[in-house]
Amino acid sequence: MRLSIRNQLPGTVVSVASGGAMSTVKVRLAGGQEITSAITAESERDLGLAEGMAVRALVKSTEVSVATGLVNDMSIRNRMAGVVSSIDHGTVMSTVKIALPSGELLTAAITRDAADDLKLGSGSEVTALVKSTEVSLAVD
Repeated sequence: MRLSIRNQLPGTVVSVASGGAMSTVKVRLAGGQEITSAITAESERDLGLAEGMAVRALVKSTEVSVATGLVNDMSIRNRMAGVVSSIDHGTVMSTVKIALPSGELLTAAITRDAADDLKLGSGSEVTALVKSTEVSLAVD
């Protein structure tokens, strides 16, 4: 199956916590960074998620926010440090490719105004931010 989702990050489940209707699943990416997914408990059971299992974390590029500077004191669980490898400016939107330490690329679709305000360019150090509810998981 091919998907339109740009961000398909391979990783390994490090923990699963179920609580009523929802579960949180922590996944360690190849570069050692962790990403948390909040999914329904039913999906967790259907996928048979367990510690040590290989998964793919899926994130739409429109759900990736980009920050420069400190990102403390916020509820967003997924904060992945990286470096802008390229940026493509359109009239209204910009596509930002962020190189993670693992070598994986994370794509963010942000407004052109935001990219300009952040003064983003190739080599800029950034933090990609993704709410855990916006991370889907896939298994083979």
